[in-house]
Amino acid sequence: MGEWVSRRSPLVIIAAITTLAVIILLAMHRPPICTCGTVELWGEVGPKQSQMLADWYTPSHIVHGFLFYAIGWALLRSRPVELRLTLAMLVEATWEVIENTPMVIDRYREATVALGYSGDSVLNSTSDILVMAAGFLAARRLPVWASVIVVVVLELVPLIVIRDNLTLNVWMLLAPNDAILNWQAAA
Repeated sequence: MGEWVSRRSPLVIIAAITTLAVIILLAMHRPPICTCGTVELWGEVGPKQSQMLADWYTPSHIVHGFLFYAIGWALLRSRPVELRLTLAMLVEATWEVIENTPMVIDRYREATVALGYSGDSVLNSTSDILVMAAGFLAARRLPVWASVIVVVVLELVPLIVIRDNLTLNVWMLLAPNDAILNWQAAA
């Protein structure tokens, strides 16, 4: 696999894996765009959340890219960056598919403040995958100190604005906490 991956351009890898995810999501009967019928750049918290190109959870997907780059560098540093990008894309695309299964959508509704969450539109999932790739590629170019600052800012801004971020999202999915849930609901 390494030889095949090392000869392919990152854009081909990104396009192929994203296309496969889109096909799977459409086969799962996920709505291509917001069921409201519009396509907008930003989906505010509420019914348009996770339906538009970007929303307050988009920073978490950028952070995924930084984290996947760091993990790939730590574990597979001697392997081509294209292989590490491919693995990151596969993980992110797989998560987007799993995240939009009834089981995970129901888990979000039960354990987090996302009471009316109905899953992502295919447009939003596609954007999330591409944003992760952008985060991965940015992490490749930035010095470690700058990457750390970017990740901290991308975690703090949504935490301040909507009382949620990647850290709390994972925490609440894996080990729901009433104190955090109450704090988030008070927004």
